[in-house]
Amino acid sequence: METAHGSSLVTSRHPEVPLHGGVSSFLGSCLSANAPTGTTAPSAAASSGATGGATTAKPAETITWKIQSGWAGKDIFQTMFLNWAKSVDEISGGRLKIDTLAVNSVTNINTAIDAVSSGTLDGAHHVPAYYYGKDHAVSLFGTGPMMGMSVANWLAWYYYGGGQAIYTKIMQEKLKLNVVSFFAGPAGHNQPLGWFKTPITSPADFQGMKFRTVGLATGIYQALGASVVSVAGAEVASALDRGVIDAAEFNNPTSDIAYGLPDVRKVLMTQSYHQPSEMLVVDLNKTKFDAMPKDLQAIMKWSLIAAASDGEWILEDQNSKDFKVLQDKGVQIIVTPDSVKQAQLKAWDDVVKAESANNPDFVAVLKSQRAWAERIFPWSSAIDIKTPDPVSYEARPKV
Repeated sequence: METAHGSSLVTSRHPEVPLHGGVSSFLGSCLSANAPTGTTAPSAAASSGATGGATTAKPAETITWKIQSGWAGKDIFQTMFLNWAKSVDEISGGRLKIDTLAVNSVTNINTAIDAVSSGTLDGAHHVPAYYYGKDHAVSLFGTGPMMGMSVANWLAWYYYGGGQAIYTKIMQEKLKLNVVSFFAGPAGHNQPLGWFKTPITSPADFQGMKFRTVGLATGIYQALGASVVSVAGAEVASALDRGVIDAAEFNNPTSDIAYGLPDVRKVLMTQSYHQPSEMLVVDLNKTKFDAMPKDLQAIMKWSLIAAASDGEWILEDQNSKDFKVLQDKGVQIIVTPDSVKQAQLKAWDDVVKAESANNPDFVAVLKSQRAWAERIFPWSSAIDIKTPDPVSYEARPKV
């Protein structure tokens, strides 16, 4: 998946995605109660003069973060970005504000991470695939074989299975980037194989095809026989319509509709191993983050972790609606044949082998992900009923 270029920024929240004020108030009160002393918000009592005469308490300092979006105004990821920014303001009682900058307003998305590191930007809301060229290992944080993990499994690995430590090491020590990073939610569920003129029936159908994708997924489609062409998200529909490319993948039903893909292609092949679970990340300038009061650091951190869950719920809500929109538009929605998926997995083996040869960090990420999968799957397989469950969903009488 990739971002859009040149689209205007939406300044209002998604009308169907309420922020939960009760939760925000609760978190805000908890964080305020545990805030360290000596912050920028002295109490009225502390501001009284030595003679006992009352003076006016100083207002709490407002810290503003200029954070650039990676998304067009109608993209569901832009909705997630704006919702998170509003939650920060609510939870902090206005002490911490996010100035939501439009995509490409300060710098190109591919250089946004450098702008954050230098302080030109305070932060960026995007995906690691945008700086894939710096180190291919970062693309494994959202693009890769994923070891069969779901979005929830992956985020659990990142925050509790060692993923965050590896990512921080790559970003701060190896790439020397002055950033603090928080993974802020899923970029869709299992991404589709792509949009095509006619249904894909076998791996051979990709031979000679001009196909749009990004990051490590480039190697997967090339292995299937496609010629990969780099096209920005907002330009995909136009490129398809003009024949610059024959087919393309982007991300999820809502984003695909926003960028006009169903207007130029009527075959959507679902289920693919090229990007089974991609993640959004917010990279923040480390110097500015470290200088903030501890309670505001906590608000920034935990609001982004909360945004990861909220993002998954938003996608479930809106993608399920837009799946019906695609059907109503006459789009053929076809499950990718097993032969193609098996060819993708074989291609992943080759990509992993080549990428691992001279990049120990690439190996470290994959080993850590596999160790987490090997630990959680025996437990979850024994405990969970797999979903969707035909017994309880299809065979039960309706109420």
